Amino acid sequence: MRLAELSERSGVSAATIKYYLREGLLPPGRRITATQAEYDEEHLRRLRLVRALIQVGRVPVSSAKEVLTALRDEELGWSERLGTAVWSLPHGPAPDDADPVTASARRTADELLEHLGWSHRGGDGVAPVAPPYEMLVTAITTLARLGYPCSAADLEPYARGMERLAVDDLDLVERYAPEEQVEAAVALTVLYEPVLLGLRRLAQGEEARRRFAGQ
Repeated sequence: MRLAELSERSGVSAATIKYYLREGLLPPGRRITATQAEYDEEHLRRLRLVRALIQVGRVPVSSAKEVLTALRDEELGWSERLGTAVWSLPHGPAPDDADPVTASARRTADELLEHLGWSHRGGDGVAPVAPPYEMLVTAITTLARLGYPCSAADLEPYARGMERLAVDDLDLVERYAPEEQVEAAVALTVLYEPVLLGLRRLAQGEEARRRFAGQ
């Protein structure tokens, strides 16, 4: 397909596609003349991922490049590529280790993960600390500083819910062809987070109506 058709099918303007090509977010098309190139379904799939990252997930271009680089690294296995790609997504501010509350928050996070049997590092146990772990520590620090419940016991029900949700996540990813699964996993990580937030707030409203009816 030519650039115009790629633009029409993806819903992304030709000018934006050209920008993504210049920035290396999309692989070059197959050159057919000195000024024209042809694109295929792989370009369309990759363009949808880039759009999910940048336009929906508000991922900076530099971070999007890191994600896409990880996805293209065929020396890594499926789970390693997915882990590297997800780690490249923005995760908010890092913990302030100068804050004494942070040390306590790390102990809480470590206690929770040990109880769950989860790792906060790579699969070999030696890789750097996972950014989601640091995000968890920052969140626990904020809860503790403001005096809200944040012990390992308080957080465990949420973690157990995430375990069940992770099963559903990967069940959804497995609907895709094998060559599309890692890309789909990253896109769905970004696109489903607003869905989860919306559903959680709706569920809270329903539970509040059920629990406090007549009050």
